[in-house]
Amino acid sequence: MKQSRYSMGLGSSSLPTDMSGPTAQFVKDAITQDKIVIFSKSYCPYCKMAKDVFDKLKKSYTSIELDGRDDGDQIQSVLNEITGARTVPRVFVNGECVGGGTDVKSLYENGQLEKML
Repeated sequence: MKQSRYSMGLGSSSLPTDMSGPTAQFVKDAITQDKIVIFSKSYCPYCKMAKDVFDKLKKSYTSIELDGRDDGDQIQSVLNEITGARTVPRVFVNGECVGGGTDVKSLYENGQLEKML
C-alpha cells in the first residue's frame, strides 16, 4: 500500500510551529505596533464584516491580507498557537485577540467594542 505524505503524518499540519522564527516575530510585532490589527483574506466575507465595523466607527486599522502573502499559511499557524484558531479574520485590539468577524460585530452591537477603543 502506497502512503502519501499526509497519511504518514508528514503534512504541514503535523509540523510544529516555530514560535521563535521570523514569521512568529512578524505576527507578534504587528499585533503590538497598531491598536487594531486584522489578519484577513481579501475574499472572506467575515473579514469584510470585521472591517466594516471599524469603518462604521471611523477607526483606522491595519489589515494583513494573508492570501496575498507567501507566508500566509505560516502566519495562520502562528495565529493558531497564539489564539487557538487558524480561521480568519483574527482581530486584535490593544494587543488582545477579540475573535473573528461575528465576534467583532457582536462586540460592536452590544457597545463593548467602543469601550475597548
